[in-house]
Amino acid sequence: MTTRNELRLLPWSGPEGKPCYLSTDDKGGYMSRLADNIEADQLNTAAVLLERTSNTLDDQDADPEELRRLTAELTGTLRDVLRVATSRGHLLGVSEPPRGF
Repeated sequence: MTTRNELRLLPWSGPEGKPCYLSTDDKGGYMSRLADNIEADQLNTAAVLLERTSNTLDDQDADPEELRRLTAELTGTLRDVLRVATSRGHLLGVSEPPRGF
């Protein structure tokens, strides 16, 4: 039986928001490549959003609704990046970050 430490946390959630895992020895397989590409997209989105956030926060006339939207986007993106970091940490044999971060 495959242990949880041998599974790769995928960059998307399953039903009811539960984590999805991949069990494979083929790091070049279709699902592994798909996960790698989605992780790369998520990290790129985070970099773009970080730049946009910096510009918005520098704007003294930023609309409160725009700031709420930006906060919602940051929350989702941070969740994605944390999932990537957790997944890669598992691949490296590093323990999962504590809950609440």
